[in-house]
Amino acid sequence: MTFTRRRTLQLLGGSAVGLPALGLGLPALKAAVTGKQIDTVGKVAFTNRVQAPPLAPSRIDREGRRVFKLNIREGRREFTAGRWSPTWGVNGDYLGPTLRAERGETVLFDVANDAGEATSLHWHGMHLPPTMDGGPHQTIAQGATWSPTWTIDQPAASLWYHPHPHGKTAQHLYRGVAGMFLIDDDDAATAGSLPHQYGIDDVPVIVQDRRFIDGRVDPDEQMAGTTGFLGDELLVNGVHGPYLDVLTERIRLRLLNGSNARVYNFHFADNRTFHQIASDGGLLPTPHTTDRVQLAPGERAEIVVEVRAGERLVLRSDSPATGSGFVQQDGGSDRFDVLQLRAASTLTASPRIPTRLAHIPRIAETSATRTRTFELAEHRINGRQMQTDRIDVAVRKDTAEIWDVHSGDGTLHSFHVHDVQFQVLSVNGQQPPPGLSGWKDTVLLPPGTAMSLIMRFTDYSDPNIPYMFHCHMLYHEDQGMMGQFVVLSPGQRVGGRPPRLPAHEEHAHHS
Repeated sequence: MTFTRRRTLQLLGGSAVGLPALGLGLPALKAAVTGKQIDTVGKVAFTNRVQAPPLAPSRIDREGRRVFKLNIREGRREFTAGRWSPTWGVNGDYLGPTLRAERGETVLFDVANDAGEATSLHWHGMHLPPTMDGGPHQTIAQGATWSPTWTIDQPAASLWYHPHPHGKTAQHLYRGVAGMFLIDDDDAATAGSLPHQYGIDDVPVIVQDRRFIDGRVDPDEQMAGTTGFLGDELLVNGVHGPYLDVLTERIRLRLLNGSNARVYNFHFADNRTFHQIASDGGLLPTPHTTDRVQLAPGERAEIVVEVRAGERLVLRSDSPATGSGFVQQDGGSDRFDVLQLRAASTLTASPRIPTRLAHIPRIAETSATRTRTFELAEHRINGRQMQTDRIDVAVRKDTAEIWDVHSGDGTLHSFHVHDVQFQVLSVNGQQPPPGLSGWKDTVLLPPGTAMSLIMRFTDYSDPNIPYMFHCHMLYHEDQGMMGQFVVLSPGQRVGGRPPRLPAHEEHAHHS
């Protein structure tokens, strides 16, 4: 049985007020309702060396485009010794290579699908035409090849790619299709000062939770649950029990929460401080000194941590601020040892972190032409479940809008918008914390949390092909917590069939 907040209160008599009468303290009650707390702290052996994913090879074609060849395919992976799990991967058995390109380059991807069923590949965080986005409208049939191309025009950032077929995103990501997409630019102010030697002092860290049965991962694991699938063990870059060799005084970790539903609250075992230098869409204005960084599924953060020669330092996650309370299966009380950093006996010197990182032009609130409200509740956004033939929102090209988003059902949600990087104006009416001061494409929405986001729609318009906005708790997304928006140039109307716009939007945008 799936225990939702409403179902639990029904089982307990419909009111939380009388819960003490049951004779259960809150910890016991939580265990009774949501299951046993997961705690791997001090229990992970760290016996398997992890490395940065390989960089994907590419070539420059006659038109000057950087061309990548990607193959989504079935495979198998020995996550635990002697136990093989069926998997999917990109150019390999599990996960995929790191894609890397520079701002201003035109890229072309030949994406072949040999996975046995239709899927797609979405470029999460990328600013690009809707026909190249890799969402539900760009499905790749089994045996077919999809070849999107666009020119990269956004700041240096740690983006990623993953499947996005309507109704099966959670399952296809769980099977192993995901990887990092790094954008570089020529920002001379920071290029030489931040760790930037890929695989040496600059390492992607893709964190995913999985459930092992007899040492194997079931690729068809059920994704259901209040927030979706929550596993009891972790993989880092596809490695179980991982340790990372560190050769420099400072190391840059590009953290990606690649899980389906789990929220992580990353910190080090000794609670040392580190610098957060980037969020989803690129560098922060200045380094943020902190001892914790929390990431919802799909979110990224770059951190730089200083290590001492010869030490072994453990990256952990515990007590994420999910805010869902004792009747939710959200993993908020779980604790994990994530990754061990093993510093060499002699370390190469690293430059100090610069005091200023990037100039981020603020989008003026007064420039917004419209404010919209989005309530996420009961597998719906604003009361509507996803329909591929319905356009929910039409925005005008070269305009800014404010989107106010909140969770309306007492359940943990997140919010991701395709194509744009937005800025967080406020969290519950207050100034956002430093970690949210840069460009973002995904935010966490604990119950009772409201965020105001401002974004500008530029460069691309198409009256027929939409972008998505959705909860990035992937089970929620697959159940219908997703909507579609189009960007219109002056004079354009939502046209063609089957896409259609709700009547109130037609009146607002087609006058």
